[in-house]
Amino acid sequence: MPNRPTQSGSRESLENWLRKEPFALGLSSGFFGFFAHCGLVSALDERELFPARAAGSSAGALVAGLWSAGVPAADLAHELLALQRRDFWDPWPGPGLLRGRKFRRILESLLPVEDFTACRWPLALSAFDALSRTTRVLDGGKLAEAIHASCAVPLMFQPVWIGARPLFDGGVSDRHGIRGVPAGERLFYHHLSSRSPWRRKDSPALRPPERPRTVSLIIDALPRVGPFRLENGRPAFELALSAVRRALDMPINAAAVRLSAERKTG
Repeated sequence: MPNRPTQSGSRESLENWLRKEPFALGLSSGFFGFFAHCGLVSALDERELFPARAAGSSAGALVAGLWSAGVPAADLAHELLALQRRDFWDPWPGPGLLRGRKFRRILESLLPVEDFTACRWPLALSAFDALSRTTRVLDGGKLAEAIHASCAVPLMFQPVWIGARPLFDGGVSDRHGIRGVPAGERLFYHHLSSRSPWRRKDSPALRPPERPRTVSLIIDALPRVGPFRLENGRPAFELALSAVRRALDMPINAAAVRLSAERKTG
């Protein structure tokens, strides 16, 4: 597919930057932000902009994992937009409201492959080890359990045990979700800018990472989505898709592309 013109004759567009050399894709955590991430990978898929590797945590791990495993972006969007709370809601006594078995079955039904080694490109997902209180990068073994672990929001989900270690949501200590991307690699990073209620307003986790050879994309004013606001999933997906299409044609400014989601009226 030919490169599209930039909006500035002297500065490189985001699409041109992505095509120039292989890049890693990093998707941040952000609760139910997987609708926005799905909009991003849908736009990349449209223009055949595929990463050399992918990484993510929580919502980012869900989308990075399924897309890397070979789920087409259009199919991923279809499945996520059809999601209802009863599909994953399985309260059960334990250290978290939800047992997680329904969520695991969803992942297993969607994944066309079982193991990391069968992904289209190398994949690294961040999870939080509750015993050592550190980030654990998962880049081998069973995909479904790794994605599940990275998405296991504390208090909402019970921990996922891998290798005798209880794991929770990777966003606890790696909100950016890029711990598994080797230093020095070119990185395209999608930053969900919404603030979790337990984070300070000045937390470094709420800012894009300061990292060489990185371009961050930030889309402001996307609707917030949650288990009791799933109706916001479709507008979040559609607004993100539209924003990323525009962003790909925009010139890169100070290692970042930032824009506001356009809301349809009328």
